[in-house]
Amino acid sequence: MTSSQPIKTMRDAFIERVCERMKKNNRLFFLADDFGAPSLDKLKKEFGDRFINVGIAEQNLINIATGLALEGYVVYAYAITSFLTMRAYEQIRSNLSISSQIKPVNVNLIGVGAGLSYDMSGPTHHCLEDISIMRLLPNFMVFSPSDWRLAEKFVDYSINTKIPKYCRFDGKPLPALYDGVNDLNIENGFYELLKGEKVCLVSTGFMTHRALAAAKKLGNVGVVDVFMLKPMAEKLLFEILKKYEYIITIEEALINNGGLDSLLSKIVRDRQSNVKVKNLGFNDKHVFDLGDRNHLLELNNLDEESIIKTIKKCQ
Repeated sequence: MTSSQPIKTMRDAFIERVCERMKKNNRLFFLADDFGAPSLDKLKKEFGDRFINVGIAEQNLINIATGLALEGYVVYAYAITSFLTMRAYEQIRSNLSISSQIKPVNVNLIGVGAGLSYDMSGPTHHCLEDISIMRLLPNFMVFSPSDWRLAEKFVDYSINTKIPKYCRFDGKPLPALYDGVNDLNIENGFYELLKGEKVCLVSTGFMTHRALAAAKKLGNVGVVDVFMLKPMAEKLLFEILKKYEYIITIEEALINNGGLDSLLSKIVRDRQSNVKVKNLGFNDKHVFDLGDRNHLLELNNLDEESIIKTIKKCQ
């Protein structure tokens, strides 16, 4: 497992794989809200009859996607994460979460810009709330990959799994973490990237890159990448975590509000474990500071050195 492969955006890897599947499966539709990508140009050109640009209208994006899905199509609805999840939340709840309890609805929400991906655009484009609000919805799957390989692998699973899904993709190109991994089971929802002794970092999305860098500097620190925030194989995850004394959750999202930290705390609490859990993330505030992603993470104690300091306090 190396990061020697070229860096790539999750959305390009995902859309390229969807494009390949559209060649053989005429039941696939791709919708966008006037939001582009290099890989999307090819898809639009090849499959103009199954591509719809709804304009800057996230609520209508969900309405059209739901209508197609109720007719038996597999639908991908693509937009900026913060606007997709929050501007259209009522439609996502009513059309997808509620409807899918009655009839299969295979709509895949592709949100680009998770966490601080759009670092320079300010709090309106940051997305720190999505994990919490999307995990809240019944009958929904929440997928939070750490690299483009995971995003790519998820396409076939998304076609065959007939429930609404929310995919939170980072907006920036990232190196591959899963090259050479042949024992990955998407349904488990997690993967143990590093084995450790006393402390284990449990992270999701972009922060898995930070967790790995910190753990490798110290040595003997475990890293578990949680890429399925709902549902996931909680019992299997606990079998890994119970051998540690400390678990540190790391997410580029709000903490103490239903995110990854809440998921891990529930797993430990339900099993009456003595494993101690510490949570790293954003504490009930928006980010108005100016600067790139590294600077913003440093200001909020989520940079590599801050993570290392937290680990050392547990060792």
